[in-house]
Amino acid sequence: MNPRGYLAALATVMMMVLGGVWAGTAQAGCAEGHVDLRGAWGQARFTVELADTNATRAQGLMHREYLPRSAGMLFVYDAPTSPAFWMKNTLIALDMLFVDPGGVVRHIHHDAIPHDTTPIPGGDNVLMVLEINGGLSRRLGIAEGSEMRHPMLAQDQAVWPCP
Repeated sequence: MNPRGYLAALATVMMMVLGGVWAGTAQAGCAEGHVDLRGAWGQARFTVELADTNATRAQGLMHREYLPRSAGMLFVYDAPTSPAFWMKNTLIALDMLFVDPGGVVRHIHHDAIPHDTTPIPGGDNVLMVLEINGGLSRRLGIAEGSEMRHPMLAQDQAVWPCP
């Protein structure tokens, strides 16, 4: 790697560490305002807003001009479903992580295009959807099969329960 590339990579890692996205060890506790993800790639924590009613799910992240790197929105359904999203009135590119009732990421839609009204299906048996900045899943290495921890998962079914 050339020196410029090395410095760019180092700067990216430092921004993630300082921005609270990446953590090398587990952070204690679960809270409704946070989502923890882990996998062979490492671990990450996001500060999230909950979208757990029909009204908040319909609004989502529409009309937002900015989403902090360590932030996201967690869509929570009352029961497993087969959701489809679109990007109408959404101004920023997003990654969508579709999570099953056990907290396993089953599908990731990368870099959803702002304003696109094409349906983005998440598959079957989806209980939660985490939206984060577009491209961040790939940059962090988050992949299908990653595990999510959040208190709104049924803890007796969660593959990574809250402490």
